[in-house]
Amino acid sequence: MIASFAGLGVAPDLVASLAASGIEAPFAIQLLTIPDALSGRDVCGKARTGSGKTLAFGIPIVQNTTPGAGPGRPRALVLVPTRELASQVRGVLDPLAEVRGLKVADIYGGASMTKQIARLQEGAEIVVATPGRLIDLLDQKQLVLDDVKRLVIDEADRMADMGFLPQVDWLLRRLTHQRQTLLFSATLDGGIDHLVRRQMTDPVFHEVGAAERTVTTMVHRFLLVHEMDKVLVAAAIAQGANRVLIFTNTKRAADRLARDLRAKGVTASPIHGDLQQREREKALAGFAEGSLPVLVATDVAARGIHVEGIDVVVHWEPADDHKTYLHRSGRTARAGAAGVAVTLLEWNQELPVLRLKRALNLDEPIVKVFSNNPKLADLASWDTSGDGEKVAAG
Repeated sequence: MIASFAGLGVAPDLVASLAASGIEAPFAIQLLTIPDALSGRDVCGKARTGSGKTLAFGIPIVQNTTPGAGPGRPRALVLVPTRELASQVRGVLDPLAEVRGLKVADIYGGASMTKQIARLQEGAEIVVATPGRLIDLLDQKQLVLDDVKRLVIDEADRMADMGFLPQVDWLLRRLTHQRQTLLFSATLDGGIDHLVRRQMTDPVFHEVGAAERTVTTMVHRFLLVHEMDKVLVAAAIAQGANRVLIFTNTKRAADRLARDLRAKGVTASPIHGDLQQREREKALAGFAEGSLPVLVATDVAARGIHVEGIDVVVHWEPADDHKTYLHRSGRTARAGAAGVAVTLLEWNQELPVLRLKRALNLDEPIVKVFSNNPKLADLASWDTSGDGEKVAAG
């Protein structure tokens, strides 16, 4: 298999831009999809978060889009489920677009519509948008989709989970002219399959790194903790890692845990839907750049978090089912990197965790632990198989 961007047909100026950003070898999903996308084919890519999907569609979109868009008349459209993902996709595309003299605008709710309209009026060739805000701008006639020749639907499974597929379908029915469509999703069942069959033309299918395989690409730890010691356990884990993402089941729990961790000397911030957009963006930016080592998130807010180098994912409460566990845990061990997924459980949560482990086919034991255990600082190398504190093997 070809192992260079140039070999895939990527133009020399874009290859040089990628290299300048330290990106020299394509990931598997990029190897498979870029040649077909560059040729103009409709592409359906099944790949989990962290597999390199943004460049898989971003490179062909940039290479095949010409500059000179009119005010509010983009030539390429990328639909994403969350505002955070919109910003991150724009950040990935910007360096490539700059090489080609293209402008990228990110459009999403919770931010100034006036500023977004101004960017569109400057003539952005590529628009990255959440469906709701895009529909608002279309209703206000601030945007026309007649010139869109290339459409990307990113994280289609998340769109479905968040109830956005009717909005996506509404938008696609207004793209009546011929276009190329690239769709990426971790699953292709239910509404996604309907979308593919109805809105894509003879698509080529590629699959890499199904979500279930993340079980084998990371270290799993299940730690039995005391309620009064739980925050200190989380603090000890955080102090032994560079970047930690902690999942809570509620917004209130995220706020409380971030506050409690700060009281223990750990720099942490929450991220959830009740926070103002600037607060969310500040927390996410700090987490991505490394100045904020711990981010405490709800499941919905985390759908827009695509940050490389997350060492540890902590399930503050055990996941409700194996699918939720995989979605959460998949934020670490991305793109082949190492990572740890750790579940903190209390005495009355052992049975559901045992069921979860059986569903995941994991034989990792549940281990009783206290916050003064030095092994918390290096969970990846902790051999729990023969640990004397083991309480259940599942």
